[in-house]
Amino acid sequence: MTWEEAKREFLTYLKLERSLSSNSVEAYEDDVTKLWQFVEAAQLHKTPEEITHEDLQLFIDWLNSLNISTRTQARIISGIRTFYKFLLLDNKIDTNPTALIEMPHLERKLPTVLSVEEIDLLLSAIDLSQPTGRRNKAMLETLYSCGLRVSELIDLRISHLYFDKGFIRVIGKGDKERLVPISNKAIKEIQHYLPDRNSIRSSIPREYEDILFVNQHGRKLTRVMVFTIIKDLAAKVGLKKNISPHTFRHSFATHLVEGGADLRAVQEMLGHESILTTEIYTHLDREYLRDTILRFHPRN
Repeated sequence: MTWEEAKREFLTYLKLERSLSSNSVEAYEDDVTKLWQFVEAAQLHKTPEEITHEDLQLFIDWLNSLNISTRTQARIISGIRTFYKFLLLDNKIDTNPTALIEMPHLERKLPTVLSVEEIDLLLSAIDLSQPTGRRNKAMLETLYSCGLRVSELIDLRISHLYFDKGFIRVIGKGDKERLVPISNKAIKEIQHYLPDRNSIRSSIPREYEDILFVNQHGRKLTRVMVFTIIKDLAAKVGLKKNISPHTFRHSFATHLVEGGADLRAVQEMLGHESILTTEIYTHLDREYLRDTILRFHPRN
């Protein structure tokens, strides 16, 4: 099997059987392409099935020589592991050469988090007299209230709003669905926004008729547009933190943990496959407790 054939079959597996997003599939494709580039650069003259554990160790050394960050190396190695698990599953190989490959040690970076006061400051800075004002306020309130990923926010559908039950239906990674509670504040802001959306209903293309947050031409918002809106608001209020749409998701989870929420419940609301991913917010909570003690304990 050539590298081109192996990569093509792997990508088909990721799309059809794993139902991964196009962004995820592209990332895996890049990982396999890097290994292929290394094989050619090192003149190993080997097909994917012939690669050994020792070859992969040389590949990791090659990544190091390119000054690729440890975090990026870990992601690439993870992608190569998935590639060889597929080859094993597809009976193309008998043993997995990645089985004994160790992942680079990563220092876990704690994400930037906004306080409730900072979130209120950002939301209050939205100019409601502007045509997009009501939409932006409803959008950011929903982002924080429900802890959504930006892709989940821009794909949110009107038919997935169950305000009478206090929930919304979210389509997450791998097309997995989950029900997420929505606050009364977010519901109110969406209801304030809907008349503005209805006023441009005639210009909304059929494929976006059910999309909740649309631009002035009736099209679905892009991730970059949401990012820009948040960056502009941060600059407007003089917020020095480097924030993005994901900062609202981190803040949502952190505030829940600080308030005593069960970690399993937070995992469900965030749509994390593993609770290990959710556990980072317990570290944030400890940082919060430490800062509180240092600031207010009489011995400090």
